[in-house]
Amino acid sequence: MTFLPIVDRELRVASRRRATYWMRAVAALGAIVIGAFMYVVNRQGAPHEFGKNLFAVLSTLSISYCLISGVRSTADCLSEEKREGTFGLLFLTDLKGYDVVFGKLVATSLGAFYGLLAIFPVLAVPLLMGGITNGEFWRMALVLVNTFLFSLAIGIFISSCSKSARKAMAGTFILILLFTAVLPACADWIPYLARSPKLGWALWLPCPFSSFSRSFDVQYKSAADYFWWSTGIIHALTWLFLLLASFIAPRSWQDKPAGASLARWRGLWHRWSYGDAADRNAFRKRLLDVNAFYWLAGRARFKPTHVWAFLGLIACFWAWGCIEVGTEWFNEGTYIITAIVLNSALKLWVASEAGRRLGEDRKMGSLELLLSTPFGVRDILHGQLLALRRQFLGPIILVAIIEFTFMVASLQKESFQGDPAYLMFWVAYMVMLVADVIALSWVGMWVALTARNPNRATGITVVRVLVLPWVLFTAILVVVSCVAFATSVDVGAKFYLGLWFGLGVLADLAFGLNARWQLLTNFRLVAMQRFTPGKSRFARWFGRGSAPVPNPPPVVAV
Repeated sequence: MTFLPIVDRELRVASRRRATYWMRAVAALGAIVIGAFMYVVNRQGAPHEFGKNLFAVLSTLSISYCLISGVRSTADCLSEEKREGTFGLLFLTDLKGYDVVFGKLVATSLGAFYGLLAIFPVLAVPLLMGGITNGEFWRMALVLVNTFLFSLAIGIFISSCSKSARKAMAGTFILILLFTAVLPACADWIPYLARSPKLGWALWLPCPFSSFSRSFDVQYKSAADYFWWSTGIIHALTWLFLLLASFIAPRSWQDKPAGASLARWRGLWHRWSYGDAADRNAFRKRLLDVNAFYWLAGRARFKPTHVWAFLGLIACFWAWGCIEVGTEWFNEGTYIITAIVLNSALKLWVASEAGRRLGEDRKMGSLELLLSTPFGVRDILHGQLLALRRQFLGPIILVAIIEFTFMVASLQKESFQGDPAYLMFWVAYMVMLVADVIALSWVGMWVALTARNPNRATGITVVRVLVLPWVLFTAILVVVSCVAFATSVDVGAKFYLGLWFGLGVLADLAFGLNARWQLLTNFRLVAMQRFTPGKSRFARWFGRGSAPVPNPPPVVAV
Protein backbone atom coordinates (compact mmCIF):
# COMPACT_ATOMS: atom_id res chain seq x y z
CA MET A 1 0.00 0.00 0.00
CA THR A 2 1.24 3.50 -0.86
CA PHE A 3 2.38 5.55 2.11
CA LEU A 4 -0.08 8.43 2.67
CA PRO A 5 -2.27 7.47 -0.33
CA ILE A 6 -4.54 10.52 -0.06
CA VAL A 7 -1.52 12.80 -0.22
CA ASP A 8 -0.34 11.02 -3.36
CA ARG A 9 -3.76 11.37 -4.96
CA GLU A 10 -4.14 15.04 -4.04
CA LEU A 11 -0.72 15.89 -5.45
CA ARG A 12 -1.70 14.30 -8.76
CA VAL A 13 -5.01 16.15 -8.78
CA ALA A 14 -3.39 19.46 -7.91
CA SER A 15 -0.88 19.09 -10.74
CA ARG A 16 -3.81 19.22 -13.20
CA ARG A 17 -5.63 22.06 -11.46
CA ARG A 18 -5.41 25.51 -13.04
CA ALA A 19 -5.69 27.27 -9.68
CA THR A 20 -2.38 25.72 -8.60
CA TYR A 21 -0.51 27.67 -11.25
CA TRP A 22 -2.65 30.80 -11.03
CA MET A 23 -1.88 31.11 -7.32
CA ARG A 24 1.86 31.05 -7.97
CA ALA A 25 1.58 33.61 -10.74
CA VAL A 26 -0.60 35.98 -8.71
CA ALA A 27 1.64 35.77 -5.62
CA ALA A 28 4.79 36.42 -7.66
CA LEU A 29 3.12 39.28 -9.53
CA GLY A 30 1.99 40.85 -6.26
CA ALA A 31 5.52 40.67 -4.85
CA ILE A 32 6.90 42.25 -8.03
CA VAL A 33 4.35 45.09 -7.88
CA ILE A 34 5.23 45.75 -4.25
CA GLY A 35 8.90 45.75 -5.18
CA ALA A 36 8.25 48.26 -7.94
CA PHE A 37 6.31 50.47 -5.55
CA MET A 38 9.13 50.32 -3.00
CA TYR A 39 11.60 51.22 -5.74
CA VAL A 40 9.58 54.34 -6.61
CA VAL A 41 9.43 55.34 -2.95
CA ASN A 42 13.17 54.76 -2.34
CA ARG A 43 14.52 55.67 -5.77
CA GLN A 44 16.69 58.48 -4.41
CA GLY A 45 18.31 56.39 -1.69
CA ALA A 46 21.22 53.99 -1.74
CA PRO A 47 20.64 50.52 -3.27
CA HIS A 48 21.36 48.70 -0.02
CA GLU A 49 18.82 50.87 1.83
CA PHE A 50 16.21 50.06 -0.80
CA GLY A 51 17.03 46.36 -0.47
CA LYS A 52 16.70 46.50 3.31
CA ASN A 53 13.32 48.26 3.13
CA LEU A 54 12.04 45.90 0.44
CA PHE A 55 13.05 42.87 2.49
CA ALA A 56 11.32 44.23 5.60
CA VAL A 57 8.08 45.01 3.78
CA LEU A 58 7.90 41.72 1.85
CA SER A 59 8.77 39.60 4.89
CA THR A 60 6.14 41.37 7.03
CA LEU A 61 3.46 40.82 4.40
CA SER A 62 4.60 37.22 3.95
CA ILE A 63 4.33 36.30 7.61
CA SER A 64 0.86 37.87 7.71
CA TYR A 65 -0.05 35.71 4.71
CA CYS A 66 1.31 32.63 6.51
CA LEU A 67 -0.75 33.31 9.63
CA ILE A 68 -3.95 33.86 7.65
CA SER A 69 -3.45 30.65 5.65
CA GLY A 70 -4.67 28.47 8.50
CA VAL A 71 -8.01 30.29 8.68
CA ARG A 72 -8.32 30.38 4.92
CA SER A 73 -7.17 26.88 3.97
CA THR A 74 -7.55 24.26 6.70
CA ALA A 75 -9.98 25.68 9.29
CA ASP A 76 -13.01 24.11 7.58
CA CYS A 77 -11.47 21.19 5.69
CA LEU A 78 -12.53 18.38 8.07
CA SER A 79 -15.61 20.06 9.53
CA GLU A 80 -17.06 20.47 6.02
CA GLU A 81 -16.78 16.72 5.47
CA LYS A 82 -18.57 16.13 8.78
CA ARG A 83 -21.46 18.42 7.83
CA GLU A 84 -21.87 16.67 4.47
CA GLY A 85 -21.79 13.22 6.08
CA THR A 86 -18.85 11.96 3.98
CA PHE A 87 -16.15 12.04 6.64
CA GLY A 88 -17.06 8.68 8.15
CA LEU A 89 -16.88 6.94 4.76
CA LEU A 90 -13.12 7.46 4.72
CA PHE A 91 -12.74 5.37 7.87
CA LEU A 92 -14.71 2.46 6.44
CA THR A 93 -11.49 1.70 4.56
CA ASP A 94 -8.10 0.89 6.05
CA LEU A 95 -7.12 4.54 6.11
CA LYS A 96 -5.69 5.85 9.36
CA GLY A 97 -6.28 9.19 10.99
CA TYR A 98 -2.93 10.56 9.85
CA ASP A 99 -3.72 9.52 6.24
CA VAL A 100 -6.86 11.64 6.24
CA VAL A 101 -5.33 14.57 8.13
CA PHE A 102 -2.24 14.85 5.94
CA GLY A 103 -4.30 14.26 2.80
CA LYS A 104 -6.69 17.09 3.61
CA LEU A 105 -3.78 19.25 4.65
CA VAL A 106 -2.12 18.85 1.26
CA ALA A 107 -5.39 19.14 -0.66
CA THR A 108 -6.39 22.45 0.89
CA SER A 109 -3.03 24.17 1.29
CA LEU A 110 -0.94 23.21 -1.74
CA GLY A 111 -1.94 26.31 -3.71
CA ALA A 112 -1.21 28.57 -0.74
CA PHE A 113 2.19 26.90 -0.26
CA TYR A 114 3.07 27.43 -3.91
CA GLY A 115 2.12 31.07 -3.49
CA LEU A 116 4.57 31.34 -0.58
CA LEU A 117 7.33 29.70 -2.61
CA ALA A 118 6.71 32.15 -5.45
CA ILE A 119 7.53 35.05 -3.12
CA PHE A 120 10.99 33.74 -2.22
CA PRO A 121 12.75 34.77 -5.49
CA VAL A 122 11.55 38.36 -5.06
CA LEU A 123 12.48 38.17 -1.38
CA ALA A 124 16.03 37.26 -2.45
CA VAL A 125 16.45 40.38 -4.62
CA PRO A 126 17.66 42.47 -1.62
CA LEU A 127 20.35 39.82 -1.12
CA LEU A 128 21.81 40.71 -4.53
CA MET A 129 21.58 44.44 -3.75
CA GLY A 130 23.57 44.16 -0.53
CA GLY A 131 20.68 45.14 1.73
CA ILE A 132 20.67 41.87 3.69
CA THR A 133 23.06 39.03 4.38
CA ASN A 134 22.82 35.42 3.32
CA GLY A 135 21.97 34.35 6.86
CA GLU A 136 19.09 36.84 7.12
CA PHE A 137 17.48 35.52 3.97
CA TRP A 138 17.66 31.85 4.91
CA ARG A 139 16.56 32.45 8.48
CA MET A 140 13.57 34.44 7.21
CA ALA A 141 12.69 31.66 4.74
CA LEU A 142 12.84 29.13 7.58
CA VAL A 143 10.60 31.31 9.78
CA LEU A 144 8.03 31.82 7.01
CA VAL A 145 7.74 28.11 6.18
CA ASN A 146 7.63 27.23 9.87
CA THR A 147 4.90 29.80 10.54
CA PHE A 148 2.94 28.64 7.50
CA LEU A 149 2.91 25.02 8.70
CA PHE A 150 2.11 26.16 12.25
CA SER A 151 -0.96 28.07 11.05
CA LEU A 152 -2.15 25.13 8.92
CA ALA A 153 -1.71 22.71 11.83
CA ILE A 154 -3.81 24.92 14.12
CA GLY A 155 -6.52 25.13 11.47
CA ILE A 156 -6.75 21.37 10.88
CA PHE A 157 -6.66 20.67 14.63
CA ILE A 158 -9.61 22.99 15.26
CA SER A 159 -11.40 21.55 12.22
CA SER A 160 -11.04 18.01 13.61
CA CYS A 161 -12.80 19.11 16.81
CA SER A 162 -15.58 21.13 15.19
CA LYS A 163 -18.49 20.63 12.84
CA SER A 164 -19.61 24.22 12.27
CA ALA A 165 -17.73 26.29 9.70
CA ARG A 166 -18.03 29.50 11.70
CA LYS A 167 -16.89 27.89 14.94
CA ALA A 168 -13.94 26.28 13.18
CA MET A 169 -12.83 29.54 11.60
CA ALA A 170 -13.37 31.49 14.81
CA GLY A 171 -11.53 28.88 16.87
CA THR A 172 -8.57 28.90 14.47
CA PHE A 173 -8.41 32.69 14.51
CA ILE A 174 -8.60 32.83 18.31
CA LEU A 175 -5.90 30.19 18.77
CA ILE A 176 -3.57 31.94 16.33
CA LEU A 177 -4.32 35.23 18.08
CA LEU A 178 -3.47 33.56 21.40
CA PHE A 179 0.04 32.67 20.23
CA THR A 180 0.72 35.88 18.31
CA ALA A 181 -0.82 38.54 20.57
CA VAL A 182 -2.19 37.31 23.90
CA LEU A 183 0.88 35.41 25.09
CA PRO A 184 3.29 38.25 24.13
CA ALA A 185 1.01 40.73 25.91
CA CYS A 186 1.07 38.55 29.03
CA ALA A 187 4.84 38.25 28.69
CA ASP A 188 5.12 42.03 28.86
CA TRP A 189 2.57 42.45 31.65
CA ILE A 190 3.94 39.77 34.00
CA PRO A 191 7.34 41.45 34.53
CA TYR A 192 5.59 44.80 34.91
CA LEU A 193 3.26 43.46 37.61
CA ALA A 194 5.83 41.28 39.33
CA ARG A 195 8.60 43.91 39.07
CA SER A 196 10.97 41.26 37.72
CA PRO A 197 12.33 41.38 34.15
CA LYS A 198 13.15 37.66 34.15
CA LEU A 199 9.53 36.54 34.37
CA GLY A 200 7.41 36.11 31.28
CA TRP A 201 10.18 35.73 28.69
CA ALA A 202 9.15 32.11 28.03
CA LEU A 203 5.71 33.26 26.82
CA TRP A 204 7.41 34.95 23.87
CA LEU A 205 8.91 31.69 22.57
CA PRO A 206 5.74 30.21 20.94
CA CYS A 207 5.04 33.51 19.16
CA PRO A 208 6.02 33.47 15.44
CA PHE A 209 6.87 37.17 15.62
CA SER A 210 9.58 36.36 18.15
CA SER A 211 11.59 34.25 15.71
CA PHE A 212 10.63 36.66 12.91
CA SER A 213 12.10 39.69 14.66
CA ARG A 214 15.28 37.79 15.53
CA SER A 215 15.91 36.70 11.94
CA PHE A 216 17.74 39.97 11.29
CA ASP A 217 21.45 40.07 12.04
CA VAL A 218 21.33 42.73 14.73
CA GLN A 219 18.87 40.80 16.90
CA TYR A 220 20.21 37.36 15.94
CA LYS A 221 23.79 38.08 16.99
CA SER A 222 22.65 39.19 20.43
CA ALA A 223 20.22 36.28 21.01
CA ALA A 224 20.92 33.40 18.58
CA ASP A 225 19.82 30.76 21.10
CA TYR A 226 16.53 32.57 21.59
CA PHE A 227 15.85 32.43 17.84
CA TRP A 228 16.45 28.69 17.61
CA TRP A 229 14.48 27.95 20.76
CA SER A 230 11.52 29.91 19.41
CA THR A 231 11.72 28.23 15.99
CA GLY A 232 12.03 24.78 17.57
CA ILE A 233 9.10 25.27 19.94
CA ILE A 234 6.85 26.50 17.13
CA HIS A 235 7.83 23.50 15.00
CA ALA A 236 7.20 21.12 17.91
CA LEU A 237 3.76 22.69 18.44
CA THR A 238 3.04 22.16 14.73
CA TRP A 239 3.64 18.43 15.03
CA LEU A 240 1.69 18.33 18.29
CA PHE A 241 -1.39 19.84 16.64
CA LEU A 242 -1.08 17.47 13.67
CA LEU A 243 -0.79 14.43 15.95
CA LEU A 244 -3.77 15.58 17.99
CA ALA A 245 -5.80 16.06 14.82
CA SER A 246 -4.79 12.57 13.63
CA PHE A 247 -5.91 11.13 16.97
CA ILE A 248 -9.20 13.07 17.15
CA ALA A 249 -10.32 12.73 13.52
CA PRO A 250 -11.28 8.98 13.58
CA ARG A 251 -13.17 9.53 16.84
CA SER A 252 -15.06 12.73 16.05
CA TRP A 253 -17.14 11.87 13.00
CA GLN A 254 -19.80 9.78 14.78
CA ASP A 255 -23.00 11.42 15.97
CA LYS A 256 -22.89 10.58 19.66
CA PRO A 257 -25.52 11.56 22.21
CA ALA A 258 -24.41 14.45 24.35
CA GLY A 259 -23.72 13.79 27.99
CA ALA A 260 -25.65 15.40 30.81
CA SER A 261 -23.03 18.06 31.53
CA LEU A 262 -22.51 18.88 27.85
CA ALA A 263 -26.26 19.10 27.28
CA ARG A 264 -26.57 21.41 30.27
CA TRP A 265 -23.86 23.73 28.96
CA ARG A 266 -25.43 23.73 25.52
CA GLY A 267 -28.76 24.62 27.05
CA LEU A 268 -27.21 27.48 29.00
CA TRP A 269 -25.48 28.78 25.88
CA HIS A 270 -28.71 28.52 23.87
CA ARG A 271 -30.66 30.40 26.52
CA TRP A 272 -27.96 33.03 26.73
CA SER A 273 -27.89 33.50 22.95
CA TYR A 274 -31.61 33.32 22.24
CA GLY A 275 -33.22 33.99 25.64
CA ASP A 276 -35.73 31.93 27.57
CA ALA A 277 -39.10 30.90 26.15
CA ALA A 278 -40.88 34.15 27.01
CA ASP A 279 -38.05 36.31 25.63
CA ARG A 280 -37.84 34.24 22.46
CA ASN A 281 -41.56 34.53 21.83
CA ALA A 282 -41.58 38.29 22.31
CA PHE A 283 -38.45 38.77 20.21
CA ARG A 284 -39.76 36.46 17.48
CA LYS A 285 -43.10 38.25 17.32
CA ARG A 286 -41.40 41.62 17.02
CA LEU A 287 -39.17 40.48 14.16
CA LEU A 288 -41.84 38.42 12.38
CA ASP A 289 -44.13 41.42 12.28
CA VAL A 290 -41.45 43.18 10.24
CA ASN A 291 -40.10 40.38 8.02
CA ALA A 292 -40.00 36.60 8.38
CA PHE A 293 -36.47 36.24 7.01
CA TYR A 294 -35.38 39.05 9.30
CA TRP A 295 -36.25 36.82 12.23
CA LEU A 296 -34.45 33.84 10.67
CA ALA A 297 -31.24 35.79 10.02
CA GLY A 298 -31.30 37.92 13.16
CA ARG A 299 -32.78 35.68 15.84
CA ALA A 300 -29.45 35.42 17.68
CA ARG A 301 -30.15 38.33 19.98
CA PHE A 302 -26.60 38.98 21.11
CA LYS A 303 -24.92 39.24 17.71
CA PRO A 304 -24.81 43.04 17.97
CA THR A 305 -23.27 42.63 21.42
CA HIS A 306 -20.22 40.97 19.87
CA VAL A 307 -19.55 44.04 17.73
CA TRP A 308 -20.03 46.37 20.69
CA ALA A 309 -17.68 44.16 22.74
CA PHE A 310 -14.99 44.60 20.08
CA LEU A 311 -15.42 48.36 20.24
CA GLY A 312 -15.20 48.09 24.03
CA LEU A 313 -11.82 46.34 23.70
CA ILE A 314 -10.58 49.16 21.48
CA ALA A 315 -11.80 51.63 24.10
CA CYS A 316 -9.90 49.73 26.83
CA PHE A 317 -6.77 49.84 24.68
CA TRP A 318 -7.20 53.59 24.26
CA ALA A 319 -7.67 54.00 28.01
CA TRP A 320 -4.46 52.07 28.62
CA GLY A 321 -2.63 54.26 26.10
CA CYS A 322 -3.88 57.43 27.75
CA ILE A 323 -2.72 56.23 31.17
CA GLU A 324 0.70 54.98 30.02
CA VAL A 325 1.63 57.61 27.43
CA GLY A 326 -0.36 60.64 28.53
CA THR A 327 -0.96 63.54 26.19
CA GLU A 328 1.54 62.18 23.65
CA TRP A 329 -1.01 59.46 22.87
CA PHE A 330 -3.21 62.05 21.14
CA ASN A 331 -1.46 62.41 17.80
CA GLU A 332 -2.29 61.93 14.14
CA GLY A 333 -0.52 58.58 13.90
CA THR A 334 -2.65 57.09 16.67
CA TYR A 335 -5.80 58.54 15.11
CA ILE A 336 -5.10 57.07 11.68
CA ILE A 337 -4.05 53.63 12.98
CA THR A 338 -7.18 53.43 15.16
CA ALA A 339 -9.38 54.40 12.21
CA ILE A 340 -7.75 51.77 9.99
CA VAL A 341 -8.25 49.04 12.62
CA LEU A 342 -11.90 50.00 13.22
CA ASN A 343 -12.83 50.28 9.55
CA SER A 344 -11.00 47.11 8.51
CA ALA A 345 -12.54 45.04 11.31
CA LEU A 346 -16.08 46.22 10.56
CA LYS A 347 -15.72 45.65 6.82
CA LEU A 348 -14.34 42.13 7.26
CA TRP A 349 -17.08 41.37 9.77
CA VAL A 350 -19.79 42.55 7.37
CA ALA A 351 -18.26 40.48 4.56
CA SER A 352 -18.38 37.33 6.69
CA GLU A 353 -21.92 37.92 7.95
CA ALA A 354 -23.60 39.21 4.79
CA GLY A 355 -24.21 35.88 3.08
CA ARG A 356 -23.82 33.38 5.89
CA ARG A 357 -27.53 32.71 6.35
CA LEU A 358 -28.23 32.54 2.62
CA GLY A 359 -25.26 30.25 1.98
CA GLU A 360 -26.24 27.81 4.72
CA ASP A 361 -29.88 27.72 3.66
CA ARG A 362 -28.95 27.17 0.04
CA LYS A 363 -26.60 24.32 0.93
CA MET A 364 -29.30 22.61 3.04
CA GLY A 365 -32.00 23.17 0.40
CA SER A 366 -34.02 25.48 2.65
CA LEU A 367 -34.07 28.33 0.13
CA GLU A 368 -35.76 26.13 -2.44
CA LEU A 369 -38.49 25.34 0.08
CA LEU A 370 -38.77 28.98 1.11
CA LEU A 371 -39.20 30.12 -2.48
CA SER A 372 -42.08 27.68 -2.95
CA THR A 373 -44.12 29.89 -0.59
CA PRO A 374 -45.59 33.34 -1.37
CA PHE A 375 -42.49 34.82 0.27
CA GLY A 376 -40.65 36.62 -2.53
CA VAL A 377 -37.01 37.25 -3.37
CA ARG A 378 -37.18 40.91 -2.43
CA ASP A 379 -38.61 39.96 0.97
CA ILE A 380 -35.69 37.59 1.60
CA LEU A 381 -33.10 40.18 0.61
CA HIS A 382 -34.86 42.86 2.65
CA GLY A 383 -34.87 40.61 5.70
CA GLN A 384 -31.16 39.87 5.36
CA LEU A 385 -30.36 43.57 5.03
CA LEU A 386 -32.45 44.31 8.12
CA ALA A 387 -30.47 41.71 10.07
CA LEU A 388 -27.20 43.32 8.95
CA ARG A 389 -28.52 46.75 9.88
CA ARG A 390 -29.50 45.54 13.33
CA GLN A 391 -26.02 44.12 13.90
CA PHE A 392 -23.81 46.83 12.40
CA LEU A 393 -25.68 50.13 12.04
CA GLY A 394 -25.05 51.37 15.57
CA PRO A 395 -21.32 50.49 15.60
CA ILE A 396 -20.81 52.06 12.15
CA ILE A 397 -22.44 55.30 13.29
CA LEU A 398 -20.25 55.32 16.42
CA VAL A 399 -17.10 54.69 14.37
CA ALA A 400 -18.04 57.53 11.99
CA ILE A 401 -18.50 59.85 15.00
CA ILE A 402 -15.11 58.77 16.41
CA GLU A 403 -13.38 59.43 13.09
CA PHE A 404 -15.10 62.81 12.80
CA THR A 405 -13.76 63.62 16.28
CA PHE A 406 -10.27 62.57 15.17
CA MET A 407 -10.55 64.87 12.17
CA VAL A 408 -11.67 67.85 14.27
CA ALA A 409 -8.93 67.22 16.86
CA SER A 410 -6.25 67.05 14.15
CA LEU A 411 -7.42 70.22 12.43
CA GLN A 412 -7.06 72.15 15.69
CA LYS A 413 -3.28 71.85 15.40
CA GLU A 414 -1.38 74.50 13.52
CA SER A 415 0.38 71.99 11.28
CA PHE A 416 -2.93 70.87 9.76
CA GLN A 417 -4.92 74.09 9.80
CA GLY A 418 -5.79 75.14 6.28
CA ASP A 419 -4.63 71.80 4.82
CA PRO A 420 -7.44 70.70 2.46
CA ALA A 421 -5.77 67.36 1.65
CA TYR A 422 -5.93 66.21 5.27
CA LEU A 423 -9.57 67.25 5.56
CA MET A 424 -10.37 65.48 2.28
CA PHE A 425 -8.66 62.33 3.57
CA TRP A 426 -10.89 62.02 6.62
CA VAL A 427 -14.06 62.83 4.67
CA ALA A 428 -13.16 60.29 1.98
CA TYR A 429 -12.31 57.67 4.62
CA MET A 430 -15.70 58.05 6.31
CA VAL A 431 -17.53 57.97 2.97
CA MET A 432 -15.62 54.84 1.95
CA LEU A 433 -16.64 53.13 5.19
CA VAL A 434 -20.31 53.51 4.32
CA ALA A 435 -19.85 52.74 0.60
CA ASP A 436 -17.76 49.61 1.25
CA VAL A 437 -20.21 48.28 3.84
CA ILE A 438 -23.13 48.65 1.41
CA ALA A 439 -21.20 47.01 -1.43
CA LEU A 440 -19.96 44.20 0.84
CA SER A 441 -23.53 43.48 1.91
CA TRP A 442 -24.78 42.97 -1.65
CA VAL A 443 -21.68 41.20 -2.94
CA GLY A 444 -21.53 38.96 0.13
CA MET A 445 -25.12 37.83 -0.36
CA TRP A 446 -24.58 37.02 -4.02
CA VAL A 447 -21.23 35.28 -3.61
CA ALA A 448 -22.61 33.17 -0.74
CA LEU A 449 -25.14 31.72 -3.20
CA THR A 450 -22.50 30.86 -5.79
CA ALA A 451 -19.47 29.84 -3.71
CA ARG A 452 -18.82 26.31 -2.50
CA ASN A 453 -18.09 27.13 1.15
CA PRO A 454 -18.18 30.11 3.56
CA ASN A 455 -14.40 30.60 3.48
CA ARG A 456 -14.39 30.99 -0.27
CA ALA A 457 -17.42 33.29 -0.17
CA THR A 458 -15.85 35.66 2.35
CA GLY A 459 -12.52 35.63 0.54
CA ILE A 460 -14.05 36.41 -2.86
CA THR A 461 -16.13 39.22 -1.37
CA VAL A 462 -13.13 40.83 0.32
CA VAL A 463 -10.95 40.51 -2.79
CA ARG A 464 -13.52 42.08 -5.09
CA VAL A 465 -14.51 45.03 -2.94
CA LEU A 466 -11.46 45.73 -0.77
CA VAL A 467 -8.33 44.19 -2.29
CA LEU A 468 -8.81 44.86 -6.00
CA PRO A 469 -8.98 48.69 -5.65
CA TRP A 470 -5.71 48.66 -3.70
CA VAL A 471 -4.03 46.48 -6.33
CA LEU A 472 -5.10 48.85 -9.09
CA PHE A 473 -4.10 51.85 -6.98
CA THR A 474 -0.62 50.43 -6.39
CA ALA A 475 -0.12 49.60 -10.07
CA ILE A 476 -1.26 53.06 -11.23
CA LEU A 477 0.80 54.68 -8.48
CA VAL A 478 3.97 52.96 -9.71
CA VAL A 479 3.34 54.04 -13.32
CA VAL A 480 2.47 57.64 -12.38
CA SER A 481 5.47 57.94 -10.07
CA CYS A 482 7.84 56.68 -12.75
CA VAL A 483 6.42 59.12 -15.30
CA ALA A 484 6.56 61.97 -12.78
CA PHE A 485 10.17 61.14 -11.93
CA ALA A 486 11.15 61.03 -15.61
CA THR A 487 9.41 64.32 -16.46
CA SER A 488 10.23 66.06 -13.14
CA VAL A 489 6.54 66.76 -12.58
CA ASP A 490 5.39 67.03 -8.97
CA VAL A 491 2.17 65.04 -8.45
CA GLY A 492 0.42 66.33 -5.34
CA ALA A 493 -1.26 64.43 -2.55
CA LYS A 494 -4.70 65.43 -3.83
CA PHE A 495 -4.17 63.38 -6.99
CA TYR A 496 -3.30 60.21 -5.06
CA LEU A 497 -6.17 60.77 -2.65
CA GLY A 498 -8.60 61.26 -5.52
CA LEU A 499 -7.24 58.17 -7.28
CA TRP A 500 -7.70 56.01 -4.18
CA PHE A 501 -11.19 57.36 -3.53
CA GLY A 502 -12.23 57.06 -7.19
CA LEU A 503 -11.06 53.45 -7.52
CA GLY A 504 -12.78 52.49 -4.27
CA VAL A 505 -16.10 54.05 -5.24
CA LEU A 506 -15.85 52.56 -8.75
CA ALA A 507 -15.32 49.06 -7.31
CA ASP A 508 -18.24 49.53 -4.90
CA LEU A 509 -20.57 50.65 -7.69
CA ALA A 510 -19.44 48.02 -10.20
CA PHE A 511 -19.53 45.00 -7.93
CA GLY A 512 -22.35 46.20 -5.66
CA LEU A 513 -24.78 47.09 -8.44
CA ASN A 514 -23.90 43.96 -10.38
CA ALA A 515 -24.49 41.77 -7.30
CA ARG A 516 -27.82 43.48 -6.64
CA TRP A 517 -28.92 42.91 -10.23
CA GLN A 518 -27.83 39.26 -10.09
CA LEU A 519 -29.74 38.70 -6.86
CA LEU A 520 -32.92 40.24 -8.19
CA THR A 521 -32.81 38.35 -11.50
CA ASN A 522 -31.10 35.00 -10.83
CA PHE A 523 -31.85 34.34 -7.16
CA ARG A 524 -34.41 31.59 -7.78
CA LEU A 525 -32.26 29.85 -10.36
CA VAL A 526 -29.20 29.82 -8.11
CA ALA A 527 -31.16 28.68 -5.05
CA MET A 528 -32.22 25.49 -6.84
CA GLN A 529 -28.70 24.50 -7.90
CA ARG A 530 -26.01 22.92 -5.78
CA PHE A 531 -23.09 24.18 -7.83
CA THR A 532 -22.90 27.21 -10.06
CA PRO A 533 -20.43 26.82 -12.94
CA GLY A 534 -19.53 30.02 -14.74
CA LYS A 535 -18.73 30.65 -18.38
CA SER A 536 -15.15 31.80 -17.88
CA ARG A 537 -12.71 32.94 -15.21
CA PHE A 538 -13.05 36.56 -16.29
CA ALA A 539 -16.86 36.31 -16.27
CA ARG A 540 -16.92 34.69 -12.83
CA TRP A 541 -14.63 37.42 -11.46
CA PHE A 542 -17.04 40.17 -12.41
CA GLY A 543 -20.13 38.14 -11.54
CA ARG A 544 -21.36 37.64 -15.08
CA GLY A 545 -22.15 34.13 -16.07
CA SER A 546 -21.95 32.82 -12.52
CA ALA A 547 -25.62 31.92 -12.55
CA PRO A 548 -26.06 28.22 -13.27
CA VAL A 549 -27.26 26.87 -16.52
CA PRO A 550 -30.72 25.32 -16.15
CA ASN A 551 -30.84 21.56 -16.33
CA PRO A 552 -32.09 20.26 -19.68
CA PRO A 553 -35.45 18.52 -19.70
CA PRO A 554 -35.29 14.77 -19.19
CA VAL A 555 -35.33 12.53 -22.22
CA VAL A 556 -38.32 10.21 -22.20
CA ALA A 557 -37.83 6.90 -23.93
CA VAL A 558 -40.55 5.95 -26.38
